Amino acid sequence: HLSLGVAGLGCEDVLLHLLNYVWPNVFEESPHVIQAVLDAVQGLMVSLGPNVILQYVVQGLYHPARKVRESFWKVYNLLYIYASDALVMGYPSYSKLSVDGDGLDGSLSSSDCDESNSYYARTTLELFI
Repeated sequence: HLSLGVAGLGCEDVLLHLLNYVWPNVFEESPHVIQAVLDAVQGLMVSLGPNVILQYVVQGLYHPARKVRESFWKVYNLLYIYASDALVMGYPSYSKLSVDGDGLDGSLSSSDCDESNSYYARTTLELFI
């Protein structure tokens, strides 16, 4: 409720600290605590944006431990249900870069058809946005 009350007021840095306090409780086993953590993550998703939560979730989606994966997939499914359209911006984009010169101009060239010369990267503007 705290994060919903200050949504859009410029308190994102404080809310990020609140998320850092709430996030370790995602591994709790008590149903009441799990529901409270998921409610807190939903509120923080509204105030911070779903892509901030996605950056926390992506780290554990394919973790070797099953308990970690289950917890993170539960939060990811919550993100996907409530903010699937906004998550598109947070997914990585792979664009083929030219290998002419330094390869950082972002232009596509038709001569790079084989996979041995393929370079994929994100531009600085995409990282900034």
